Formats: sequence, structure tokens, C-alpha cells
Amino acid sequence: MLFKDIPGLFDIKKTLSAAVQNQHIAHAQLFHGPYGGPQLAMALAFTTYLFCTNRQGEDACGVCASCQKMKRAVHPDLVFLFPTIVTKKVKEPESDIFLPEWRNFIAESTYRTLPEWLVFLGAEGNKQGNFPVEETRKLIPKISLKPFEAPFKVVILWNPESLNASSGNALLKTLEEPPSTTLFLLVCSEPQKLLATILSRTQRVKIPSVEENALADFLVEQSTIDAEKAWQLAQSAEGNIAWALEKSKTENLSTSTWFAEWMRAVYAKNLSKLVILADQFDGFAKEDQKGLLEYSLHVLRQCLYQISGAPQLIKSLEKEKKFIDNFSKTLNQEKIEKMSSKVSDVHYHLERNARAKMVHLDLSLQFVRIYHAQ
Repeated sequence: MLFKDIPGLFDIKKTLSAAVQNQHIAHAQLFHGPYGGPQLAMALAFTTYLFCTNRQGEDACGVCASCQKMKRAVHPDLVFLFPTIVTKKVKEPESDIFLPEWRNFIAESTYRTLPEWLVFLGAEGNKQGNFPVEETRKLIPKISLKPFEAPFKVVILWNPESLNASSGNALLKTLEEPPSTTLFLLVCSEPQKLLATILSRTQRVKIPSVEENALADFLVEQSTIDAEKAWQLAQSAEGNIAWALEKSKTENLSTSTWFAEWMRAVYAKNLSKLVILADQFDGFAKEDQKGLLEYSLHVLRQCLYQISGAPQLIKSLEKEKKFIDNFSKTLNQEKIEKMSSKVSDVHYHLERNARAKMVHLDLSLQFVRIYHAQ
């Protein structure tokens, strides 16, 4: 991954390359950006530039031995840590065991999300990726060795939001006294979920959303869609490149269809249908459940723009705009605020392993009350 492979974002690329050129590199950096955004791609491009033996101005050459190893994610001075799961074959998971799968995963695309990774691993039911505390402890001997080829040994820790208290504290000890030749790059989309002590020991590098025009051009290059659809997707993505890439390959809008069916049942006070939908919701994977709730917040936000007289702010696909237009006519600002608050509450409880069917059915009933309140 080179800087030039990432669409747009010229300012942050220049800042990162200048840090390498001036040798002003913090030992622990937090690359944070939008969900499904370019932060992992940027961390890999930054590492490639750092390791490159024949830099071309503000980018790596892409052809030296180091760049070729980085392209295949096999550089001996690159260490990956990422959430893992227990499987039938793996009872004590850690990143090294799943490294072949991880390399294939990021070879497909570097714009990835945790739900995609869990699906790639074949996670079933409500399994959520995590970092075993033993893995963060084993990191110490890994980084105690001097770099083999590069000036630094780089640890890319993807999705550190999945660190629990124990694994987070174990990592903290490493961050407090890292070897002088080790660089930590924490890559995340929700830095507020990290331990405050970890945040205080990292230099925050905000990776902005890719500009809409640059993203539209990128989507045209990466798929067979026309410029008009690419522009619609770029406007709707809200920084989520992973989502935009997926939508560029398929017309499947199952999430929006399911949400629309749910809201019609709420509107009709159709209790039997709401029970069926709660059963369906219970059968979805945990990350898919969260995704539906996040999509619900997205639609409610678009409806708020509509009723506030700011339709130019609406970012949705053409197929969704008609639903948003009709749906917003049945709402007001107070109802949207209450419904959004309830969705956020359910998202919070799902992350703490509440029974999905119960919380979703309760949310549906609260929606009915809010929706039909005078």
C-alpha cells in the first residue's frame, strides 16, 4: 500500500511523509478515522514509506525489496495484532495463528471493518472479536528483538476498541516503556472506547474522511459502476469506504429493506409482525445487529435534515430517498430525538450481551408509543 493508492487526503499524506523525512516520529500513534475509513490503509502506507529504501519524494518507491514485502504484508519487522475468535480448531486464539487469513483479508481490500473480518473468519452467532490478555503479554518478547531490516519494528494494532480491561492494561505496560526502535500504530474508528491511560500515551493522528469527489473517482476505478452512481455512493458513505465499495458491487439494500419493513410494522401497530422481526433480529450475527441499529440512526438523521428544511444535507442512495421523504412526513424533531436515544440505548446493551430479541421487541414497542404520541 502506497500513499498514492489511497484516494484524496493529500494534506495528511504530506504530514505523515514529512514526519518520516524529519525523523519526528512518535513511538505510539493513534490513527483514528471514520468507520470503514482509510485509517488502516494510511497506517500501512506510512509503514511502507518508513521502510522503503528508495523513497520517491513524498511516497515509497513500490519496487524495492522492502516495498514488495510490505505489499504482501510479510515484512519481518511488521507485527500485526487484531481481534480473534475461538473456533473448532483454535481454542486459544492469537493473531499469529490467523495471520494467513489476515493477509488474504487485507489483500482483498485495506478498507475493512470488524464485522467483515468476523465473517471472513466464519464467526457464528454472537461471537465478537477480542484480544486475549496473553497475546498482549507475549508482545513484549516480540518487540524486544532489534529490527531485522528496517529502522523500526512496527506494531499495527487494528481495532483496539476490542481490548478488554485486562488486555488493555497489559498493552499499557508495553506502551509506557517501549523499546526505542519500536513504533506502535493503533488503528481505530472509536477512540472514545479506549482506556484513557492508553489515549494519554499515544499521539493522535486524525485521518479525515476521503473527499467525496476523490472517493467517487476511486469507486469508478475499483468497479464497473458509472460516474453518477459513484457520486451517489460517495455522498451517502459518510466516510465509510468499506460500505461504498460493497455497494458498488451489488444493488443489495437488504438493510434498508428490513428497516423499512420494521417501520411499517411500527406505523401499523402490527404487534405480530414486530414479534416476527424481533425473532429475525435475534438470529442475526451480533455485528449485523449493531449494523442495523447504526443504519437506523443514519436514517433518522436524514429524516431530521428533511424536516429541518435542509434536504441538501441528506446523504443516501436514490432508492432510499423516496422512503426518507415519506417517512420524515410522519415524524417531528422531538420524535426523532427520542427514537435515536432509544436506539443508542439498545446498541449499548447489545454490546454488553443483552438478549437481542428482548431488547429489540422492547425498542419496537417504545417506537410505537413515540411514533403515535400526540
